[in-house]
Amino acid sequence: MARWEPNAPLRLVNAAVALFAEQGYDATTVNEIAERAGLTKTTFFRHFTDKREVLFAGQEIHGRLLADAIAASPDGATPLQAVAAGLDALSATFTNDRREFSTRLRAVIAENTELQERSVFKRVHLAAAMTDALHKRGVPEPTASLAAELGARAYYQAYDKWADPTNEQTLTDITRQALEQLRAAAVRLD
Repeated sequence: MARWEPNAPLRLVNAAVALFAEQGYDATTVNEIAERAGLTKTTFFRHFTDKREVLFAGQEIHGRLLADAIAASPDGATPLQAVAAGLDALSATFTNDRREFSTRLRAVIAENTELQERSVFKRVHLAAAMTDALHKRGVPEPTASLAAELGARAYYQAYDKWADPTNEQTLTDITRQALEQLRAAAVRLD
């Protein structure tokens, strides 16, 4: 693969996940990732700060998708309806052709404490993006952060189910179901 070919970040992500799955996260070097992608170490560092960050490359895009869809939801939408719109926008980007990659990524993260910690940070970031978007819609605390936390919980619960190779549902459908289950459970808390 020539160095000038497009989509260097995606090539690096795919190379990293493949190498982490083959030989483990700790045993894989940045040089190996760059080489597998047909790129240089310098190119790797142009896109990512370290090998851990290559696995969380879409975090900023995901946060923006959530925030934009929440902002665009109808004026009369409840906080959870606005969060549902955000989750629909995010989960729609995870098409079934990404399922195998997601399954491998989940396995790599599950085997490494450092990556698990970084995954928690990503979850916090996504919840914060939803909370901020709800604040901009005029939703007060603690309603905004509670709706965002329910959204984040629903998304991650759904993602785990969706990434299971035996699953046949879309991530959007599973996320909607998970959010509805959490909403119903919250009603029963009182």
